[in-house]
Amino acid sequence: MSGDRRSRRLVALGVLSMTLVGLLAVRLWFMQVVDAPAVAEAVEANRTRTVVLLPERGRIFDADGRVLADNERVLAVTVERAVIRRASDRLALFQRLSGPLDMTVDQLEDRFRSRRYDPLLPLPVKEGVNEETVLFLRERVEDYPGVGVQEQWSRDYPYAPLASHVVGYLGAIRESEVDFYLSQGYLLSERVGQFGVEQSFESVLRGTTGWVRYEVDSRGNVLRELERLEPVAGRDLVLTIDLDVQQFAEESLETQLRSRRQIAARNPRTGTGEYAFPDFPPAVPFKAPAGSVVVLDHRDNSVVAMASYPTFDNRWFNSGVSSSRFAEVFPVTEDPDESILVNRAIQGRYNLGSTFKPFVAYAALSTGQLPGGVEYQLVDRGTYRLSDASVDSTQCGVVRCEFRNALCASTNRPCTYGVVNVVDALAVSSDVFFYKIGDEIFTQRGGAPVLQEQVRLFGFGARTGIELPYESPGMVPDAAEKRRLADAGVISRDEGRGYYVGDNIQLAIGQGLLSATPLQLAQGYAAFANGGRIMRPQVVHSILAPGTPDHPTLPGFAHLERATVLERKARPDVQRVVEMGDGVGDAITKGLTRVITGPGVRNLQYHSTTGERLFRNYPYEQLPIAGKTGTAQGLGNQPWNDSSGFAAYSLDPQAPYTVAAYLEKAGYGSRAAAPVVKCIYMALVGRTPLHPVLLSDPLDVTMPWATPPRAMPSTACLAGQFGFATE
Repeated sequence: MSGDRRSRRLVALGVLSMTLVGLLAVRLWFMQVVDAPAVAEAVEANRTRTVVLLPERGRIFDADGRVLADNERVLAVTVERAVIRRASDRLALFQRLSGPLDMTVDQLEDRFRSRRYDPLLPLPVKEGVNEETVLFLRERVEDYPGVGVQEQWSRDYPYAPLASHVVGYLGAIRESEVDFYLSQGYLLSERVGQFGVEQSFESVLRGTTGWVRYEVDSRGNVLRELERLEPVAGRDLVLTIDLDVQQFAEESLETQLRSRRQIAARNPRTGTGEYAFPDFPPAVPFKAPAGSVVVLDHRDNSVVAMASYPTFDNRWFNSGVSSSRFAEVFPVTEDPDESILVNRAIQGRYNLGSTFKPFVAYAALSTGQLPGGVEYQLVDRGTYRLSDASVDSTQCGVVRCEFRNALCASTNRPCTYGVVNVVDALAVSSDVFFYKIGDEIFTQRGGAPVLQEQVRLFGFGARTGIELPYESPGMVPDAAEKRRLADAGVISRDEGRGYYVGDNIQLAIGQGLLSATPLQLAQGYAAFANGGRIMRPQVVHSILAPGTPDHPTLPGFAHLERATVLERKARPDVQRVVEMGDGVGDAITKGLTRVITGPGVRNLQYHSTTGERLFRNYPYEQLPIAGKTGTAQGLGNQPWNDSSGFAAYSLDPQAPYTVAAYLEKAGYGSRAAAPVVKCIYMALVGRTPLHPVLLSDPLDVTMPWATPPRAMPSTACLAGQFGFATE
């Protein structure tokens, strides 16, 4: 019996052995025949290393060829990953490196643990090291195993901080963007456009990566180069921005905002003589924290200048300062007045005040709302009361039924303008005239959104399509928008139940729930200048082949005459044409011209237009313009919270400029924004001096600001005939 058991065991062992041998033979056959290519590839991968070669980024130029964004080669210290896999080896090496690199061990460890850097490539521990440091490390290779030096590209902005909101900056790939950029072939360690045209033209500027393949030994040491594909540099961009005008726009905006902070708004008194806002002093200084300016060439809506304040030096994003130092300069704040990294020209959402009235006038004239059209007249007695068709008079204690003009300083009562037509109403900014339009265009048409449809023709309530990121569409309020705001908790549920005549009256004077950007305002005024064409604003003039040479005699300039143009971007991009027939456009232009030149209107006394005193010393014969002031009521109707707007367009086809300015919490449109626009037009005709545009000094990383304060070379243009305006 025992012999039989042994026999069976031997047979079983034999079968098992034969099975194992068979499986081994099958596996060997599979590896040698079926899986041979994969095995060979794995072996090849183990003895080779492929290193990605990043391309030189395309450069950015202004319209005259000034180099707004450039590149420079920098040296980066790297460490082979194999050398620092073990924590003890890494700590020892980082302790030795911390001195020469002027970094802490924790900072080096943060680099090692960061997801920004490709784990298959050497770890870059510091960029921008000097030649002395490189020489020190190379002379002591036995003390710094695996430490090497690579050449990399660093972004530079030679004219910073000029046009920083337009040009943008580079930054690390954000966590939310990792999958997208990896799918596009980026390395995690690459810096990508995060603002301005650096972001919106990332695919154009980046170029095409190359690579080099090395043969390495078992320890990862390079033996020889096997193969190389050179990277292709990114294409260059020429912007429509004229840096001479851009610099002046930025200087005049900042100068005027700082000036307005030295002026106080009066606390108004009630009929009993008490202050309307008893918790505030008799006069409260304007905060004037922020603003923006847009200058368009209204032939094609190319952007000549776009200023936003507060501004910043985009070299901070490539300065290598610590995160705590960066947070000091760019603090996270919930106060929108203090936001720095916001392009207010395209992201600011504002009430437009009376600068919106020309579009309301167009709506009334184009739809036949005014009997007799441009000849229609209204007696302005200072107040407007809703008609019985608009509201049941018994409800006037519940809802607002009476609206008034702005107060006249001489009487402290609503201004009365007497008999006015649409031209007069624009010239003196009669609210009563536009209250009536807002009321009747709504009630006489069954509450249909006629006014909304007409003003949307000018681009309000929709993005302009400019080639810059984060543009706001603004909002033209209607019933649907009010429901959306109520659902979002912005307004109450009761307020969001419907759209009423009071809403339309507020819209007719540019108040209420209306919001628009300064760029939308400029686009709308440009349409009055160019015959009604609504065109997409453009900030990029052309795309050039890589490698545009520097100018041989002008430092800081590219030699655009020797550039190869691949694509011309700036050309009229007409989205639609707003009809200006039957004298509609002429009447609006006539009214806006009188804002600048006068005359005003006479009732019991002479009422000047909102701009004639300011513009009395303006060289109108050199560059005639038409424009409109606007004052947008602020929080609580407190006058120190009022914001200031002004927009204008030239009437000379040889100087086709439309300019819009908006200064937050800075007071009347004629006192804050209008002087800025006036100065820009005077600079365009050479009547106001300009600073020469100079290359920037090195960035001072110890300064407390995102950029140092700047000022105009002369502030004379900000004043009217009788000196600076006072409150």
